[in-house]
Amino acid sequence: MNESYMMTFFDRHNFYVFPRQELPVDGPSYEFLCQTTSIDFLAKYQFDFNACIYEGVSYLSREQENEMLRCLNSECDDEMSRLWRNMKEVRDMPLVSVADVLFSERMKNRFNEWRKELLQDRKGGSQFLETSNDMKQQFQTIFFKMRPALLLNGFTAHQLRLIQLVIKKHFKDLVYIRSSGDGSYSELIVYIDSDNDKNLFMKEVKDGLRREAEMKIKTAVGFRHVIDLLSSEQKLIVGHNCLLDIAHIYNKFFGSLPLTAEDFVSSIHKYFPYMIDTKILLNTNNVLKHLMKNGSTSLSKAFASLCPQIASSSKNSGLAFQPCVEVEVQVDDMRSSNWNSGAKHEAGYDAFMTGCVFAQACSNLGIDFKKHSSSANLAHNEKLQKHVNHLYFSWVNGDIIDLSTGNRIVATTVHYNLKRRYPKILFSNIVIVWGFPSQLSSKKIRECISKVFGPISVTTIYHLDETAVFVQFSKPELVADFLVLKETLETIQDPISVLHPLSELLEGGNTCAASYETYKEICSSPISKVMFADQAKAVGIKWKTKLVESKEKVKTQEDESFSKENGAADAASDSADKSKTRKIEDVIDNLSDDRISSSEIIDSLYAAQTKLSKHIRTTNL
Repeated sequence: MNESYMMTFFDRHNFYVFPRQELPVDGPSYEFLCQTTSIDFLAKYQFDFNACIYEGVSYLSREQENEMLRCLNSECDDEMSRLWRNMKEVRDMPLVSVADVLFSERMKNRFNEWRKELLQDRKGGSQFLETSNDMKQQFQTIFFKMRPALLLNGFTAHQLRLIQLVIKKHFKDLVYIRSSGDGSYSELIVYIDSDNDKNLFMKEVKDGLRREAEMKIKTAVGFRHVIDLLSSEQKLIVGHNCLLDIAHIYNKFFGSLPLTAEDFVSSIHKYFPYMIDTKILLNTNNVLKHLMKNGSTSLSKAFASLCPQIASSSKNSGLAFQPCVEVEVQVDDMRSSNWNSGAKHEAGYDAFMTGCVFAQACSNLGIDFKKHSSSANLAHNEKLQKHVNHLYFSWVNGDIIDLSTGNRIVATTVHYNLKRRYPKILFSNIVIVWGFPSQLSSKKIRECISKVFGPISVTTIYHLDETAVFVQFSKPELVADFLVLKETLETIQDPISVLHPLSELLEGGNTCAASYETYKEICSSPISKVMFADQAKAVGIKWKTKLVESKEKVKTQEDESFSKENGAADAASDSADKSKTRKIEDVIDNLSDDRISSSEIIDSLYAAQTKLSKHIRTTNL
């Protein structure tokens, strides 16, 4: 008899979100970047772009919300300042025509009549709300902020300024105010008892404007309310190989991505204290590894292996003898017929598959959901606890980050071929090269460099864009050698240099190169351009090569400093010059070495994830 546990998923819902600008705040429109390959991928799996743009739920990140609050509060202050300024300006506005004089006199009489009616009503009269028919067309008595007021209708902007002048010159106990509400503005004359009441009233108006602004912002927060609820309730977040998903969630709903991996990990753990990556769970738990037969742990493979009855919509699976989780599903009404159709890469269905894999994995580990009343309790289960808050920082290299501590863990389950194809990233071994001819491929760039420095000198090349690459050398000293040689070739510019293997990379005279530290400095700028060459130019980079000090040069400088202290400055200077000359000669002498062309290493996946871990700037829909 099969053992089963009931698990209900209110899932399989697709929410389209779109960063619609809904607040009337001055500033540039929202922008986002996307890759053509991403658009092609989404279209391939029937993503509805029209629904996303026209029906997508808008949102603000916490960072954007705080900025909007600051701007709108400033606007409220400006509005009050404008109101007081207008009152002062109106006081001295001259009446330049007979029509203005007659209109002002008529308004003064009507306001005086209305004011007398108010005072009579306070003394026991009964005609406070009685007005003539012609007055009803342009004046309506209402209450505003618990005070009697006249709502003005049908007046031109010039007439309203004349009314302000009448109020300011003749009525100390009346205040002209412009009130906003329901997307429109109303012009009001409000009765004030005293100067203290006037100050209190103006404070109430200002507070009302601020509350109205805050309500607009709360409405514009949109879908982030869902993310905030998940965070505040400290729900267990389950994903599959989900580092990039979490990075996008952070960028869209919390704020700009931190510049360092450490800050990113700390912030994510603060917002989501309990997370489980089912890919790590399947790769690191011996029981689940055995069930997966040490095979692929992609989401679709894991779903088919662990949940065959759900995946095939059949109760007659060959794995029916295994304990299975019974899943109750609630789906979108519009898409209910597709929930079990295997529509992978649709957001709702991928989430559904991930939930099923996690539920079945817990069942296979002997975890009874009935004994866990909350996500936090489930996260503290002894069989899951060692997997909680572990995310793949680099799947191909086996690096796992512990969100609880910020420590990195090297997994032992990464396939040997992946380690060989994607060598470990070493930032001290990297140069960034940009501005070269766009037709150069990774293979061609590798060949150019390998002909100079040897067949195994380059371990990885990754294209940032069509004219920018990362080049990782096998040894850190090759970084300085490459930069020195590049600068030397550009300085010499003789006919022989045209025959140099690097000449194809330097063709056009626009090729620039520097160390990885320079790349980080360029990317840390608030300026953001699509092409890295444009980014470098925008932040003011004018040089073509930025040299780094090799270990030999650092040692030479230390010796020089020591020699100066002992009165041998001249000898140390000669030694430094000879060392630099010898270094350039050694680099150029490599031209006489044997040349063996190396095969291209497929490295884009690893390099992309590594780039993300240091500084993510790509934004998708």
